[in-house]
Amino acid sequence: MDKKLYVELPPFTGRNVPIAEISKAIGKDAHYIRLAIQQGIFKFGIAMKMENSSEFSYYCSDRKVWEETGYFNYGLVKTEKEKVPA
Repeated sequence: MDKKLYVELPPFTGRNVPIAEISKAIGKDAHYIRLAIQQGIFKFGIAMKMENSSEFSYYCSDRKVWEETGYFNYGLVKTEKEKVPA
């Protein structure tokens, strides 16, 4: 008989994890992380360069960051009592 292992996943919200937060969590410089995302080395984020601009915008979903690095900020998760009723 095969044994099944169930893992409880963090409560993902799709939040954009700031580069500075990722930098602190994995111990790498923020510039390093930005370049790695731009070059496709890190798969947990996307970098978009807008027309007529030299700056990039970044989106790093909490789920992808967790899948690639194991980092999830549980401190931002609201408990049931803190949630506003719909």
